[in-house]
Amino acid sequence: MPKSREQNRGKGTKEKILKVSTTLFCKYGYKGTSVRKIAAEVGIRESAIYNHYKNKEEIFLMVAKNIFSSPFIFTKEEITDLALRGKPFLQKFTSQYKMLTFDKTNENMFRLLMIELMQNQELREQFMREFHDKNIQLLSEGFFVMMQNSLICSSDPMMISYEFLSTLFYLRLQVTLLRFDAHSTNNLSTQFEKHVDFFWESIKL
Repeated sequence: MPKSREQNRGKGTKEKILKVSTTLFCKYGYKGTSVRKIAAEVGIRESAIYNHYKNKEEIFLMVAKNIFSSPFIFTKEEITDLALRGKPFLQKFTSQYKMLTFDKTNENMFRLLMIELMQNQELREQFMREFHDKNIQLLSEGFFVMMQNSLICSSDPMMISYEFLSTLFYLRLQVTLLRFDAHSTNNLSTQFEKHVDFFWESIKL
């Protein structure tokens, strides 16, 4: 078999492992999901899992990385182009954040991750690196461009980023807590957009 075909098949198996693992982690939790169970759902031998991941924790951390990842990843040029439009930069970021918040699989994993954060140091470090640091950096770059072009008040772009992201994170946490007790989240569906409107009015020139 050509090497490229083997690589593609290996990549496909690796991605399938992550997809299946996400579902199992959501359903059974971290402790209730075994490598054997993952392999059975993927349709491969348990030993074959270790050709792609060294253990269950590595699989879980990779799944977590996808959940923690920034809503959108742009090049510096793309960030600049969008930030030059001002408010649409915040709307774009928030719409992606909201989509992840209300996505059922993502929401279930987020709930699990909030529990596991207290148990796993590497997961905590990954959360800060992949969720916090990258989002703050992305937002800071956008706010800095806006300041340079006199679209918003001059201030500390990182501090503004903290202020903007913290409300979004709280809304996401609130959705998770309400759904955990089977309460409606309908009243939160418009809060993301309201946050953007309120925030923009407070910083624009």
